[in-house]
Amino acid sequence: MIFGPGYKLTRHKDLSLAGAFIARERLTLKGPKGEIPNVALVSSLRERTQVEISKTDGHTLGITPPVRLSGDLDGASGITLVHKGKEFYIPESVIVPNRHIHMSIEDAAKLGFNFKDSAMVVVKGERSLVFDHVLVRVSRLNDHTEIHIDYDEANAAGLQNGDRVQLFRINDKKIRLEQIISIIDEQQIESLQVCVRELVRDEKDTAKRDFLSELIKTMEDVKTSPPGTV
Repeated sequence: MIFGPGYKLTRHKDLSLAGAFIARERLTLKGPKGEIPNVALVSSLRERTQVEISKTDGHTLGITPPVRLSGDLDGASGITLVHKGKEFYIPESVIVPNRHIHMSIEDAAKLGFNFKDSAMVVVKGERSLVFDHVLVRVSRLNDHTEIHIDYDEANAAGLQNGDRVQLFRINDKKIRLEQIISIIDEQQIESLQVCVRELVRDEKDTAKRDFLSELIKTMEDVKTSPPGTV
């Protein structure tokens, strides 16, 4: 429709996932408030057009797309695509992609992950951050493991392509609290303590409240323990 019947995108740069590439062709996104030019197209082609942007991009365009996993487009925001002066409005096409991990079968077996497990991703450094409830996608098409986040999330954590992070299965009850907390720096611990104290205050279930109280105590112990003793 945009480039004409039978048109094939021109491969420009291969992506890390098998078979995917960035095309040489570019489009402009046009929203009620503004435009974003020179937007890359990613192949392979899909049955439905999907546009992935960040929350910041949404403010620029004047739209508020939902945070969704790829392919979940029902009720998504619409957008106008512009190419060589022609405009094409595509309804239910724009999402803010939910952060996720593409994992190889080999890495999943080694790390103990299954398809659709949840992971905790811990970023250390001067802009330390914890990404919680990150969906894991295990597939034979993945020959390595990588986390996909958007520019807003990457900038918030000071991450660049190729950086390494700490990864935990948050749905694995065998992981001791100390194992998770011991890799988090003091700034993160203090932030977590504030959040957990709010949860304790609002939690009516006694067992859950006791567990959260234990978590707070563990964090206090980590903060006051000499390095290497936890």
